[in-house]
Amino acid sequence: MIVHIAAYKFFDWSDLERFRTELRELCQENGLKGTILLSSEGINLFVAGRAEAVDSLMRYLAGVPGLGDLSVKRSETDRQPYSRMLVKVKREIISFGQPKIDPARYTSPRVSPDELCRWIDEGREITLLDVRNDYEVDLGTFQNAIRLKLEHFRHFPQALRDMPLSRKTPVVTFCTGGIRCEKAAPFLESLGYEAVYQLDGGILNYFAQCGSRHFEGECFVFDDRVALDERLRETGTVQCYACQAPVTQVDQGDARYVPGKSCPQCYQSQDERQRALRDTRELRIRQHVNPLPGSLPYENVRVVLVERHGEGQMLLDYLDQNFPFVGRQRWDERCAGGWIERDSVVLRGTETLHAGDRLKHRLPGTVEPSVNADIRILYEESGFVVVNKPAPLPMHPCGRYNRNTLVHILGKIYDPEKLRAAHRLDANTSGVVVLSRTARIASKLQPQFEKGLVVKRYLLRVIGDFAPEVCVCTEPIGTTLSAAGARDIESGGMAAETHFRKLQSFSDGTCLVEARPVTGRTNQIRIHAWHLGFPILGDPMYQPHRIIRDRQTLLPTEPPMCLHAAALSFLHPETRDRLTFEAELPSWCFQ
Repeated sequence: MIVHIAAYKFFDWSDLERFRTELRELCQENGLKGTILLSSEGINLFVAGRAEAVDSLMRYLAGVPGLGDLSVKRSETDRQPYSRMLVKVKREIISFGQPKIDPARYTSPRVSPDELCRWIDEGREITLLDVRNDYEVDLGTFQNAIRLKLEHFRHFPQALRDMPLSRKTPVVTFCTGGIRCEKAAPFLESLGYEAVYQLDGGILNYFAQCGSRHFEGECFVFDDRVALDERLRETGTVQCYACQAPVTQVDQGDARYVPGKSCPQCYQSQDERQRALRDTRELRIRQHVNPLPGSLPYENVRVVLVERHGEGQMLLDYLDQNFPFVGRQRWDERCAGGWIERDSVVLRGTETLHAGDRLKHRLPGTVEPSVNADIRILYEESGFVVVNKPAPLPMHPCGRYNRNTLVHILGKIYDPEKLRAAHRLDANTSGVVVLSRTARIASKLQPQFEKGLVVKRYLLRVIGDFAPEVCVCTEPIGTTLSAAGARDIESGGMAAETHFRKLQSFSDGTCLVEARPVTGRTNQIRIHAWHLGFPILGDPMYQPHRIIRDRQTLLPTEPPMCLHAAALSFLHPETRDRLTFEAELPSWCFQ
């Protein structure tokens, strides 16, 4: 028999990395599986294992200052509901994004399951507010409960503003185990709701005390059991691989349920489903980039980690040597202006540094250059998303860009997920980009680029009549950088290989060329084409006649650099089927 425990507590604590290490070692030694989330605001855990192993964990937690009175929900199951053990340090133990809501200091009053049941029996005027995600609510909820159609709990504040309720009618919030209500209920109070309560212990505690009275359906849980009935027993509900929605036993008999592929909720054709996803995402992108997020003045904070060679160096010398493009005089002005900090203490230029120092470089009043933010979604599923990146648009924060970047913009659209780019394109290069939506998928997708399992096809328009029509360039690319980051062919540099094929000649003396890079060096296609004597039309850095200009990103008003990542092929990180994605071709490919 496997014992399952779930618990959370909001309280102030520190030294999280030490506790993370100790908890991970303890759980691994005892064969426990599940997840423990640690944050400066508290702890949230759901763990399963042998009874004696669980008891060992509980004894450890009881010895942690502030956790002696930790309330634990305990149940038994026939099998291990988790596949691995994770102990993570996070900003919040339940993502909400409202820093003024602090349950460790205040949370709304609770109503017991018995009392809530009595209120409903009496017909008392109350608003039952389900604060869970939409797919959880679909599986089961209280009769006449209000649902907010949430994709994620972090969207609760905006959803509540879009569906205002009576502020005078008492509101009872509820969720699976109570943790989300610890933040949702006081947020309601902050908006002026006069009487707000939270169901103590959530639906699971209600089931334990009141059964299914006034509740219809099952309760979704975030483990392999998927759903529990009113006796807290695992039901036959499973989870759809394609859309992650719960699929009841009745729905499993539906012809539209195909294990590993679809369920009645997502049975639309792939084209229909992708079109709906694209429309929703792209609408949110357009809303977020109008105006561009970096176009309004803000304080940009850049982190500078002092490397080993910086031990004992003066701050001004270190900054000037490692970031020469800024200029010593400007660094001196920034140090004098109090823009550089270490551990919240302002540093002057004469301060001595130590290896490992984490410096904060504050840039008040930052306004970023304009970019092309017309990002198009090509495909997405639970593990990754594929987009057509416009140009000019930097991939990551760098140089003058922070918020006006692909990763930052998509990060806001997919929040609270942390998207990880599996590869990169230059800011001036358009085309197919794939990003992982989870760390697990990133660990399976990223190595494919490193091992050469990904097939990439680019189109470029070059100056001159490309000859020979088919050729391979294997010139090594150097590691020496110009002030703006330009590289050149360099004996002893990094191995690089690009296959070129001429496709079409144009009357203006340019050619359309296909490039298939075997390796993935920075600026590889641009450098190889330039070295062969056919620079890319519109390239601001690698100019005709072997000229390198120290200029990187173009402005949207300037003619584009004619380099486009037209297609990308890789192995699906789970099924290992080969997938190929193509981006719409820009107009310069045809005229």
